[in-house]
Amino acid sequence: MTDHTTGPIAMIFEFWLDPDLHQEYLAESAQVRDLVAGVPGFLGVERFRSTADPDKFLAVGFFADEDAVARWRTDPGHRRAQALGRRRLFTRYRLRMANVVRDYDADHRAQAPIDRNHHVS
Repeated sequence: MTDHTTGPIAMIFEFWLDPDLHQEYLAESAQVRDLVAGVPGFLGVERFRSTADPDKFLAVGFFADEDAVARWRTDPGHRRAQALGRRRLFTRYRLRMANVVRDYDADHRAQAPIDRNHHVS
């Protein structure tokens, strides 16, 4: 597969849990984290809980390129977890995959827009 991006791929996964299955989800999520950690090109993931809706969560993950995404998407353990989520754990979900256009922070500014490189420290 050809990589058409200049940066990593962001996975933005919104999901709503059945509140009665929260503990089951946490156990499954721990297994999924172990699986994805072994995928070449997986860069990391974090999960956040909504302060407005206690059943809503957001997971933001990063992959080095489309090949890494494809490895994860087709992983049999991931396929099993997806089916469980759709069938049992999630009341609804939405997945977005996006190309990262810029990636910079206060110390690493090579990809910052030129007008943002003259920031005040």
